[in-house]
Amino acid sequence: MSDEQLDNDGIDGRSALVVFSGGQDSATCLAWALERFEHVETLGFQYGQVHDVEMTVRQDVRQAISRIKSEWKARLGTDHVHDASIIGQISQSELTGASETKLRSAGLPATFVPGRNLVFLTLAAALAYRRGVKHIVTGVCETDFSGYPDCRDDTIKALQVTVNLGMQSRFVLHTPLMWLNKCQSWQLAEQMGGDELVTVINERTHTCYSGDRSIKHSWGYGCSLCAACELRERGWLDYQRVGQGVA
Repeated sequence: MSDEQLDNDGIDGRSALVVFSGGQDSATCLAWALERFEHVETLGFQYGQVHDVEMTVRQDVRQAISRIKSEWKARLGTDHVHDASIIGQISQSELTGASETKLRSAGLPATFVPGRNLVFLTLAAALAYRRGVKHIVTGVCETDFSGYPDCRDDTIKALQVTVNLGMQSRFVLHTPLMWLNKCQSWQLAEQMGGDELVTVINERTHTCYSGDRSIKHSWGYGCSLCAACELRERGWLDYQRVGQGVA
């Protein structure tokens, strides 16, 4: 690595860190990053999530995606897993197994984990600082989401300013799916990696909030009842209709 390839703060502009859960969105973002950057690392979090099966599929998904293109395999670097269990300890949410979930007056869903993405991206920036990585990629989305305020574009932009001020760096937070619905996310995957990437995401990733991998549906594994499954199923069916030329 030459000095010309480094920012003044020692950050490598050719590298990226993907917040990678093993779900549909983060898998799509991993492929997106592998298409664009010369070196890509991944970061997962254990935070007491009920659907911790996502942590067991991460490595399989990572490796399957990297095998789709030789350049992707060459670019895929280290995987990191951080303990963020403090989130599960202080948050009341169905995703962290709380027996009683208090809904805010704003009508936030029971699956909202307060502070989750704020903590994740702050920790990701701290790791990126240590690893010399400039670009941080996350799969949050404002177009087709469950009503989480920490997925909004304004939130991510504000957080980018905050981490850069706090660490005196010039990180860039990328949200490739911010303005895409689930159908368009499937289309993006197809554009990047063809049917092979679509199949990997469909068959290997985990999105279901219940952590159910006992039933394989046309759109992937899941309980088919939770909000995540409903979004994924609707997006897959829309994607199939578009592919068949059905309006």
